[in-house]
Amino acid sequence: MESAVEELMPRLLPVGDCDLAEDFDPTVPPRTPQEYLKRVQIEAAKCPDVVVAQIDPKKLKKKQTVNISLSGCQPAPVGFSPTLKWQREQVAHFSAIRQNVNKHRSHWKSQQLDSNVAIPRPDDEEGWKKFCLGEKLYLETAVQVPSDDSEGIDYVQIGFPPFLSIVSRMNQATVTAVLEYLTNWLAAKEFTTELGRWLYALLACLEKPLLPEAHSLIRQLARQCSEVRVLEENKNDEKVSALNLIICLVGRYFDQHDLADEET
Repeated sequence: MESAVEELMPRLLPVGDCDLAEDFDPTVPPRTPQEYLKRVQIEAAKCPDVVVAQIDPKKLKKKQTVNISLSGCQPAPVGFSPTLKWQREQVAHFSAIRQNVNKHRSHWKSQQLDSNVAIPRPDDEEGWKKFCLGEKLYLETAVQVPSDDSEGIDYVQIGFPPFLSIVSRMNQATVTAVLEYLTNWLAAKEFTTELGRWLYALLACLEKPLLPEAHSLIRQLARQCSEVRVLEENKNDEKVSALNLIICLVGRYFDQHDLADEET
């Protein structure tokens, strides 16, 4: 058996018999290269020819597969699908906005924020939801936030719009993270004007070529928008136009053509 192992696993270095002192003790740390090589030989000789992994069968019964949805968007109800002309116009306008954002990013990033603007940490999902959508909308199902009678707009309550001075400070990791947070909100809650504003702005800040996680995320966003659209009853509702716009940008601008609406 030993000769067969030698044939299958030839020695990388020619190591002959080491001329060691009579008091060589393999249990103590080697002091010379010869002692080290001899110790390796001794340890290798003690290894079994066959090793069997000890696997707990109970662990294999949990989470063996991962289901990934590869389906496209829900078809638009009759009369809800935008025309190809409208989609091309939106893509052209969106492209111009992206170029403008990139051109002036350094300028807006250098602008000082107001004292009430506290940008959350990138990993603070709940903080970003409150920041973008407002505490009033965020807490609406649990706590009724009292209105502020003082003059001026209380963005803490109604949500901060995606000002250029804010989104220009967000790196790609933050853009992707916030886009995921708001997509999760859309799946659990409802589509609102504040949400649509931020989704559009985040898509405008998303760099191409897309990273794998961003690619998956915008496809999820488009599918979610199509599912919300199916439930709408009035094709003239502003919400339908906003949902069509997001689906259009994902499908036409970001080249996810299988998700794009076809003119009916």
